[in-house]
Amino acid sequence: MKKSLLIGIAAASVLALSACSAGSDSAAPAGGGDALTPVTVGVIPIADTAPLYLGFDQGFFEDEGLELTIETATGGAAIVPAIVNGDYQFGFSNLGSLMVAKDKGLPLELVSAAVASTGDVTSDMGAIVVSGDSPIETLADLNGKTVSTNSLNNLLDTVARSTIDSAGGDSSTVSFVEIPFPDSSAAVENGQVDAAFVVEPFVTSALENGNRVLSYGFAEFADKLDIAAYFSSAATVAGDAELVTKFQAAMKKSLEYAQANPDAVRAIIATYTETPAEVLAKIVLPTYPTEFNVDAVTALSEAALKYGVVENAPDMSTFLP
Repeated sequence: MKKSLLIGIAAASVLALSACSAGSDSAAPAGGGDALTPVTVGVIPIADTAPLYLGFDQGFFEDEGLELTIETATGGAAIVPAIVNGDYQFGFSNLGSLMVAKDKGLPLELVSAAVASTGDVTSDMGAIVVSGDSPIETLADLNGKTVSTNSLNNLLDTVARSTIDSAGGDSSTVSFVEIPFPDSSAAVENGQVDAAFVVEPFVTSALENGNRVLSYGFAEFADKLDIAAYFSSAATVAGDAELVTKFQAAMKKSLEYAQANPDAVRAIIATYTETPAEVLAKIVLPTYPTEFNVDAVTALSEAALKYGVVENAPDMSTFLP
């Protein structure tokens, strides 16, 4: 049964990864009757989480007997403690952050795929951009330069370091600095940084401002790299297997629907962010897989270990659901 989504406009159109700084905004879609089991999911109001909103709108969660409440935040830093404390049953975060959390011993368990790169090295949802008149032509030209990402020692700089080294550069000579996505394009244009690793809609915005793409980093790192996942606490996974199974089933339907209906994805994003319609029409959407790309996630874990993001690479047999 299709339902209308009751949710306030997000405070900003931050189409970013979950490594952003903490902050919060909330929305609680109306649920079903008393027979439904309440479930709260903490997410970031970005394109990556569109399937969850579509799943609510299409009634997929209600079909599984779940009364869905969506709590939004500007970053995973606010979501993780809410999961650990049991305030939320499920949450959304990028895989870099989840690898770090597991490495630190936090009791978290991945339960569902969420979003991945397109795998297209000529058009993807994440890119390293430089100014239009920059002399930098290849990733190797970034030696000795400054590159911004939205969070340090996390997903983006791990991918950037790996792709730079693979291209014949030396990432140890690159200075990575933390700049929020909305400010990255200006930082490139005014020379504050030589390059910036950004995601949509900031890739599109950067191009419209005269910048150019140096590398579609995610796609060059691995084919259809998983960017993020839905996760829960170890206590919920162990103590309420039925709830987890229902959530996984609803998410699978939601991801499949989003992947098959890109126009619906763009339309639903407009209901929970302030992204202008003309930008939504141009951005490159991610893919919404129902299964993890184990080889790509393994490569990411190895890179995280190589570049000191984690002390121990996660065992894929236990890290992935």
